[in-house]
Amino acid sequence: MNILILGSGGREHSLAWAVMQNPKCDRLIVAPGNAGIAQIADCAALDIENGGAVVSFVEENAIDFVIIGPEAPLAAGVADRLREAGVLVFGPSAEAARLEASKSFTKEICDAADAPTAGYARFTEAAPAKAYIREQGAPIVVKADGLAAGKGVIVAMDEQTALEAIDDMFGGAFGGAGAEVVIEEFMEGEEASLFVLCDGESILSVGTAQDHKRVGEGDTGLNTGGMGAYSPAPVLSAEVEALAMDQIVRPTMAEMKRRGTPFQGVLYAGLMIKDGQPRLVEYNVRFGDPECQVLMMRLGAQAMDLMHAAAEGRLGEARVNWADDHAMTVVMAAKGYPGAYDKGSVINGLDALPEDSSNMVFHAGTKAVDGQVQAAGGRVLNVTARGDTLHDARDRAYAMVDGVDWPEGFFRRDIGWRAL
Repeated sequence: MNILILGSGGREHSLAWAVMQNPKCDRLIVAPGNAGIAQIADCAALDIENGGAVVSFVEENAIDFVIIGPEAPLAAGVADRLREAGVLVFGPSAEAARLEASKSFTKEICDAADAPTAGYARFTEAAPAKAYIREQGAPIVVKADGLAAGKGVIVAMDEQTALEAIDDMFGGAFGGAGAEVVIEEFMEGEEASLFVLCDGESILSVGTAQDHKRVGEGDTGLNTGGMGAYSPAPVLSAEVEALAMDQIVRPTMAEMKRRGTPFQGVLYAGLMIKDGQPRLVEYNVRFGDPECQVLMMRLGAQAMDLMHAAAEGRLGEARVNWADDHAMTVVMAAKGYPGAYDKGSVINGLDALPEDSSNMVFHAGTKAVDGQVQAAGGRVLNVTARGDTLHDARDRAYAMVDGVDWPEGFFRRDIGWRAL
C-alpha cells in the first residue's frame, strides 16, 4: 500500500515509525513532515487543511490509505473530502470531529448519552460568565469552546484567575476558539487517557496513557501541550477501563450513530478518576501528543493494521496483541516554552543515540538546515523508550536525553512520578 500521513509533529513521526515497520507499507509520504520524519519517509509540501489539495495529491501519488494526525484538518472536513473521492481514510468526519472542536457540543452529547462528566454552563458574553464564576466560586475550570491547540483550558484555583481567563478568551487570546466559553466544575482525582478505535459500529480499546501537562517538575507551572507521557497508566485499571467503556465511550458512540454522524477514527477520552469511578474531562478526535509516541512504541507494526481495520469497518474482527511492557516519552522543549522561545538553535548528538524497537527519538518541532537538525517549535523532541518495567523505560529514556547536546533546550526530570 502507498500511505499518506498528514501532520508534522512527534505524533506523526511515531505513526510513521510504526507504519514503516508493517510489511504492507510499500511507500510512505508524510506531509509536511519534519527533519526526523524525513529520515524514514518521503516528505511533501502540502496544505493539509485544504481538502481539495489533499485529494489531488492523493490521486497524483496513487495513495491507497490516508492517516490524519492533527485535529485541524479533521475539523476542516478533510476526511469528508477524501471519503467523497472514494479514498480510504483514518479520521472522523467534520461533524463527528465536533467532539473535540466544540466543548459545548461534547457536553450536549454527554447529556444525551448520560455519560458522567463535570457540571457546566456555556456563555457567549463576558458579564454573565463572570457572574456565574462569582456565584460558583473557585476552584473552577474555564475552557475556550473551539480548537486552541491544547492551550484553551484554564484550571483556576482562585476566582481572580478565572475572571482574567474570561477577559482573555472574549478578548481574543485564543482567536475564534474563545468566541464561546464553557465553565466547568473542578473535578478532583487523577487524570489519565484512554484510546479507543471506532469504525462507526464497533469499538476497540488500544491502550491507556498518562501525560504531564504542566511545564514544571511536580506538575507545577503553566499548562503545555504535554511534557511527557507513559503507558500503561496504572490508575486506569482493567476495572476502571471497563467502566469508562460502558458508561462513557459506548453511550457516546451510540449517540453519534443515532444522530447520523457515526464516529470513525480514534477517540481519545481524557478521564478524571476518583475512588475507582471515571468521569469525562474531554474528548479528542485524534491520538494525543505525546501519548501517541508511547502507544506506538508499544504497538509497533500492528498499529497500521488496526487503523486500516477501523477505516474499512472491520474492527469487530480486530484484536490488539499487547506485550507486558511499559513505555515512556520525555519531551525536550525550547527554553521559554510555553511562552516566547527562540527558533533555529542547533541540536547535536542525535546520530549517536540508539534507534530500535525499544529506543527512539521522535522529532516534534525540527527542520533540517545544511545537514544540521535545528529547533523549529516549542516542543522539539520526544525521547521515547520501552522496557519490562516503567523503571526500565524511564532509565532508558533519560539515558538518551542525557546524550542530546542542546543547551537551548530543557525537560522535566520527573516524568512518570505518579506511577513510580
